[in-house]
Amino acid sequence: MKNPLGLRLVTTTLAGVMTLSMVACSKPVDGTGAAAPATTVGTEVDDSVVTTRVKTALLDNIDVKGFDIQVETRKGEVMLSGFVSNQTQIDQAVNVAKAVEGVTNINNKLSIKDGVATVGNKIDDSVITTEVKAALLADANIKSLDITVVTHKGEVQLSGFVNNQGQIDRALEIAHGVSGVTEVGNQMSIKK
Repeated sequence: MKNPLGLRLVTTTLAGVMTLSMVACSKPVDGTGAAAPATTVGTEVDDSVVTTRVKTALLDNIDVKGFDIQVETRKGEVMLSGFVSNQTQIDQAVNVAKAVEGVTNINNKLSIKDGVATVGNKIDDSVITTEVKAALLADANIKSLDITVVTHKGEVQLSGFVNNQGQIDRALEIAHGVSGVTEVGNQMSIKK
């Protein structure tokens, strides 16, 4: 079942604006001075287009909770992360993403939600997510704009493409130190 055309246009436009703003704000070197494996401006724009296409396809599919899925792309490899309700949603999201033009590989980091979250849980999770993001931004040794933070019932999931294992270790350490975090899941990958 498909969503109405107006919703698709709005979500496509929003996803495109967010993607272009992320590309415009990216930095070529991390805080430790170690350069990430090289990509060209063309590759970054291509990756942004692929990310936008995947997000749009996920939002367009009524069976997939597209707003609960984070999408990141590096050299055509698409990473799906976040929390969904069941395995069927994971399988559907992977199939939708695979069908998008420009996708070379799918890195599935989706997790199944543990139980139903209450309104209180959702508010607490929003606070935890904000505090983890702020702590990552405050650390000069982490390229925190490359790390996505999602929280469900106190469990934090960190995902994205980072420069090295040191950044992964430091991000995990920072997230564990935030009040209210019960568990931290590492879904980060090192850039190739």
